[in-house]
Amino acid sequence: MMCGSKCFLVEIERNGEKQINKVNARTPVNARKVIRGKFGADAEIISVKEEKKTPLS
Repeated sequence: MMCGSKCFLVEIERNGEKQINKVNARTPVNARKVIRGKFGADAEIISVKEEKKTPLS
């Protein structure tokens, strides 16, 4: 894990089914690059959202 990295939820569509994957990256662009490297060009990226941390009470 790099300094300044955040957790992103990436929604992709592969083989006709939707999946949500957690990715640690610095920016949404880097999160997309990680998904492309992992699943290849056949995975269509639908959305990239930063996972919000819940405060501990």
